[in-house]
Amino acid sequence: MKTKPLTLAMLALPLALGGCMVGPDYVRPSVRVPTTYQAMEGWKFAQPSDDAPRGNWWEAYNDPQLDALIAQVDVDNQNIALAEAKLRQANAATQAARAALWPLLDLNASALRNNTSSQLTGRSTNAAYNVALGASWEPDLWGGIRRTIESAGDTGQATAADLANVRLVTQATLAQNYFLLRVDDAQIQLLKDTVDAYQKSLTLTQNQYAAGIVARGDVAQAEAQLKSTQASLYDAQLSRAQLEHAIAVLVGKPPAELSIAAQPTLAAVYPDIPLAVPSTLLERRPDIAGAERRAASANAQIGVAQAAFFPTVTLSANGGLQSSVIGSLLSLPSRYWALGASLAQTIFDAGLRSAQKDEAIASYDQTVATYRQTVLSGFQDVEDNLAALSLLAQESIYQDAAVKAAKESAAIAMNQYRAGTANYLAVVVLQANALSAERTALAITARRLAASVGLVKALGGGWSATQLASAQ
Repeated sequence: MKTKPLTLAMLALPLALGGCMVGPDYVRPSVRVPTTYQAMEGWKFAQPSDDAPRGNWWEAYNDPQLDALIAQVDVDNQNIALAEAKLRQANAATQAARAALWPLLDLNASALRNNTSSQLTGRSTNAAYNVALGASWEPDLWGGIRRTIESAGDTGQATAADLANVRLVTQATLAQNYFLLRVDDAQIQLLKDTVDAYQKSLTLTQNQYAAGIVARGDVAQAEAQLKSTQASLYDAQLSRAQLEHAIAVLVGKPPAELSIAAQPTLAAVYPDIPLAVPSTLLERRPDIAGAERRAASANAQIGVAQAAFFPTVTLSANGGLQSSVIGSLLSLPSRYWALGASLAQTIFDAGLRSAQKDEAIASYDQTVATYRQTVLSGFQDVEDNLAALSLLAQESIYQDAAVKAAKESAAIAMNQYRAGTANYLAVVVLQANALSAERTALAITARRLAASVGLVKALGGGWSATQLASAQ
């Protein structure tokens, strides 16, 4: 009975020390955040009520076909499926780490019979029956297990942010490819119309050559112009086919199973995208949030490495029933029990623990640098797309004017050629300029749409770091 106070004290010791946590507590690394974006001309800051975009940001482009395609991304895209599986794996790892806080219970049952013989006793049969319950527990005296749980939880949140980032990048890539495909539709229609016009010009030139009005060189120029435009038409059709194949893969389908009907008329929509202050970008971009959570996880690993310098205590208890006669196994005399405790401390490890702690610190420093670089890249993405949208909008105004002037100039030259007051070379040059101007205008439209989607992605889409709380 004198051992009971000692046993109680032994049990109370780890409980008293259970609140100890070695290692540094995490503080988010500092980053340089500008007060405003540089390319702010023509933009407004969002009010708290319209901090956008949120939710299904792609619906702002008013394209049902795009909506239907993006809806398939979450269902069949394999990169998202991979990221989702990694999240489940990370959450399972967190649960596994939490299990180390609890005692380990073992139940064992055995039955043994053996037959022996000797010259004195002759043959004899012996039996042994045993049912035992054992428990062992390593109290988390220094917080090593809790730091491991903390690290695993932070890694899980980082993985959840990775999933959100993969989803956002996939959605944005699909939207950009879709808009490029629609621009190719418009370009294909433009080239088809141009081929028809050039075919008529060639027929006119051939008739005039047959009548002896023009030289053979005019016919050759008309043929060269027509064939060159036909070649460009095939190139545009190839670009469209490859974009359609890329979209099919993004929605998780073999390219042969997806066909997107052409829309010769391009109706470009540039939704209003109000901006929040730059500091909110740290909460709106999943890649930034993921990098920050990895820094937190690495910081917790320093505590895990620090805890290895301290001794470990293991408490154990065993109890059960043992008898040589199965009928008396459940009787009171068959009971047995044992309580114990052990203390372990590494005395010499040739610098292993110090090296592991230095490694953990270096790993943390790497994640901090990665986090800060991700923040810088995020601000660059926003600035790049803001500048692109602003400058391309101005460029499109002048390009549209250039298209109008080039088409008018080509029409005048063709009329003069029909009247015999201009040579065909002048017509070819001006028609080529008009076609080039129209194709450049379409290219600017494609770049504006890509920059619009790029800005949405750079701002984090409709995501917020508050969603990480529900990821575990």
